[in-house]
Amino acid sequence: MTDTLRVQSAALILLLLIGSIGAPASAQEAAQDPKQPSVDNPHMHFWGSSDLSNCYTHFDGNDSSGSAAEGYGQQDFSQGQQIEIDYTCRISDNFKQDMLLNPNGTIMLEFVFNIDSNDCTDSQDCTNLTITLSKGSQAVTQLIVPVESVNSGSDESVRWDIPVNETMERWNKSIDEPEINIKYSAPGYNDITCIIFDCSAHFRMYYSNNEDNLTVEANFPVVNATVPGGGGGDGGAIDKAKDALPGFGLLAGVGALALAAVGASRFSREE
Repeated sequence: MTDTLRVQSAALILLLLIGSIGAPASAQEAAQDPKQPSVDNPHMHFWGSSDLSNCYTHFDGNDSSGSAAEGYGQQDFSQGQQIEIDYTCRISDNFKQDMLLNPNGTIMLEFVFNIDSNDCTDSQDCTNLTITLSKGSQAVTQLIVPVESVNSGSDESVRWDIPVNETMERWNKSIDEPEINIKYSAPGYNDITCIIFDCSAHFRMYYSNNEDNLTVEANFPVVNATVPGGGGGDGGAIDKAKDALPGFGLLAGVGALALAAVGASRFSREE
């Protein structure tokens, strides 16, 4: 009986080891990819083309390949032309794992713009600088900055702190990657002074590889499966991580079977 118990215990331990090694494999793969978010790699960086026609993001601050060498994207407008801006910065590589955020944390986004346009009046068509954060196609929150606060023609920093709510706690891979849409509309210059002065206008957004080392990034309070405060079936971080890590439920089930089998063997031996 003792030998049988030892064989059963060894087999169950082997199963547990296989489960514990195999289950988090994809999570480890995601953590090792510098373009993927992780607890140790929570900063999303902004890159793009020189004309703002292509803005994209990823989490590797050392990989600016394909981004404008000058470190910003800019659209120029001639005298009297309406400044119309509408573009979206999307993740360049889909998430390999769901991104889980600390429910008590804060998402921090930092941008630097250089916008030269006229002010707005009630009779003019204007759109304040509008920054929208989305999970895939679903908008979750929005920041609106008045035209007159950012249209000086100088570098203007915009910092946006977003408290994490229930909607933002989990970002599903392949469908919920963060997207940032930026809109702006204001009149150009067209008055008597344009006879003497240059009355062109522009809209510039700096990228993370800008030459002046201006901070342009998003910081997500990423958590992993070891964060306390969940696991009791109440929808906490651990419960979400169980769904995110393939094999997590299987491992728990095998563990329960192992305990039951060993318990039954001991009961039989005592009889």
